[in-house]
Amino acid sequence: MNFVEELRWRGMIHDIMPETEKFLNENKVSGYIGFDPTSDSLHIGSLVQIMILVHFQKHGHTPYVLVGGATGMVGDPSGKSKERNLLQKDELFNNVEAIKNQLAKFLEFEHVPNAAAMVNNYDWFKSFNFLDFIRDVGKHISVNYMMAKESVKKRLETGISFTEFTYQLVQGYDFYWLYKNHQCKVQMGGSDQWGNIVTGTELIRRMDGGSAYAITSPLIQKADGSKFGKTEDGNVWLDPNKTSPYKFYQYWINSSDEDAKNYIRIFTLKSKDEVETLIEEHNVNPGLRILQKELAKSITQLVHGEENYNAAVEASSILFKKGDAAVEALKGLSSTLFMEIFDGVPQKQIPKSDLAGKVSIIDLLSSISGFLKSNGEARRAVNENSISVNKKKASIDLMVGVEDLIANQYILLQRGKKNYFVLKIS
Repeated sequence: MNFVEELRWRGMIHDIMPETEKFLNENKVSGYIGFDPTSDSLHIGSLVQIMILVHFQKHGHTPYVLVGGATGMVGDPSGKSKERNLLQKDELFNNVEAIKNQLAKFLEFEHVPNAAAMVNNYDWFKSFNFLDFIRDVGKHISVNYMMAKESVKKRLETGISFTEFTYQLVQGYDFYWLYKNHQCKVQMGGSDQWGNIVTGTELIRRMDGGSAYAITSPLIQKADGSKFGKTEDGNVWLDPNKTSPYKFYQYWINSSDEDAKNYIRIFTLKSKDEVETLIEEHNVNPGLRILQKELAKSITQLVHGEENYNAAVEASSILFKKGDAAVEALKGLSSTLFMEIFDGVPQKQIPKSDLAGKVSIIDLLSSISGFLKSNGEARRAVNENSISVNKKKASIDLMVGVEDLIANQYILLQRGKKNYFVLKIS
């Protein structure tokens, strides 16, 4: 299976320029994808392009990663309904460095013949005189050609600045520069980048008489119509400080069946046979969520490593554990992970002095508004064996003290299977 066939069965091709597949079959070439440094982390929307570069390298081609230190100062209008805020130079350079470090997890940058390379377009634009640019580059592309691009047409009613209007010329020159200096013959990207990429192939043809090629991937759509890569908290980031490995894992494990069948092709390196086998096994018993588990495992291990994956699985299982296993699992949680697991659970803050010398479970429950209504209800619930403290069934004579705190800060109360309440000790 060649590179294009690989992308095709995975559903990762939206547009492809004529002759591209033939050219890639007959040659081992360099190709690139650009990443916009608008943040100090990529999010999972960028994973599609990252995986394309991974496949590109696995098929013997040489991947170039372009980090747009210069284009980040301009702002790409593609897919945008309004002008973006432009970042300051120091912030951009900090973002560029952070993204470089993230991409190093996915691609081989050393010790292989087709080692990946990173470039920053600021390096060739920083000394490019404006007059030289409009004379040497701008003269090759007509305004009519630029106006015909979808990214521009969509903005004509709401307005588009000269800065964003010229973005396709700047990105097009990136392709030309990489073509001339690194023999990059292929540019890849999301389907919203088709117009910018084709402008690059046109510049190469007009400025150098050469041929270059283009491939774009579809933008990921969730089956329920909601936006891929978004949660109530915002983007799902690759940086563990922005999206913890636990929440990252949870995003994938909670995928719908239909989405999981799509994601397992795009976001893992499993072969076609492996994917088809997993889908067949999943269809026999969807309740086992085989696809979701394999998907979450593959991606979390790839992005965050084996140790963080294991911790995310362990944390995810806490809600379903019982007895001593649940108690021990809770004791091992950090404060941050505890609150991530029980995010949205009702809470009350009490002073540590309330637990001095220990307090009876009945008195503790009776003092918490919002969990049980009265002393009598608390006593009945305990007698019915329906109250747990830190996942351990509470007896009528249980005494609770500071030694019961989880992460030296929390007590987890539970009534029945699903009614949780968190005491935060200040």
